[in-house]
Amino acid sequence: MNKITEETKKEVRGLIYDFFSEECGREKSRISDSTSIIEELGGDSLMFLSLLELVKKKYRLEFQLKTLGKYLMKKPASTVGQVIDLTLLIIQHGEGIKDL
Repeated sequence: MNKITEETKKEVRGLIYDFFSEECGREKSRISDSTSIIEELGGDSLMFLSLLELVKKKYRLEFQLKTLGKYLMKKPASTVGQVIDLTLLIIQHGEGIKDL
């Protein structure tokens, strides 16, 4: 289990805002934690997979997508804030996310 620091939280928030800003052609100032990824940004599941790959590489994580899929069936992430929270859980727990 990895420790989540305030620095990590800020870094992840910036990474995710930058990602959605670039991928969706939206200014970061027009994105908030409550922004719906699908309805407001026009995002899709392939975009989410790209974000996961970016996070895996940046934080040197190993986890199975099917593990994450099982977690998301119980607790879906549809807003930017929920994706930030999910990303922090992935960094903190890795494969252990399935037990949450």
